[in-house]
Amino acid sequence: MPRIQPIDPSAATAEAATHLATAAKMFGGTPNFALTAANSPATLNALLSLFANIGATSLGATVGEQIAIAVAESNGSGYCLSAHTAIGTAYGIHASELEAARRGTSADPKTNAILRLAADINNMRGDVTNSALDAARNAGISDTEIVEVVGHVALNVFTNFLNNVSQMNIDFPEVAPYATA
Repeated sequence: MPRIQPIDPSAATAEAATHLATAAKMFGGTPNFALTAANSPATLNALLSLFANIGATSLGATVGEQIAIAVAESNGSGYCLSAHTAIGTAYGIHASELEAARRGTSADPKTNAILRLAADINNMRGDVTNSALDAARNAGISDTEIVEVVGHVALNVFTNFLNNVSQMNIDFPEVAPYATA
């Protein structure tokens, strides 16, 4: 049972209802994370803005989903791990790459370097070493892409924490983090 009750769209305030309608358009439905975030219309608006803007980075949607999976696994967010595994599957990411993303790796060298950097940013709370940045740059990751990785990690930490705090019901095919499986 969720520790924070999702907002019933029919009972939402005008501002929350507007943001929930936007979420429904963005995601093809209104997932529980949006209904939960709607308890604070400002928070839901911020999340939707982050999703729209971070989703438009040069890293692309599939790498963004792989980052989301790596961060969700690391943070023990079953909701986000389930959601992004389903989305990654819909984007055509091979099951072996989805599994590798849970470990923060990829068969593609550049994606592997991006996921390693994302894991370092998440695990070190942003206090990455010079050698981590050098490794990313040596793998061909530009400063623009480094900043975009930070953005992806920040968005996913935001949703991971919201989902972990609220313990919302998972409305995607469930994938349990390794630590809880």
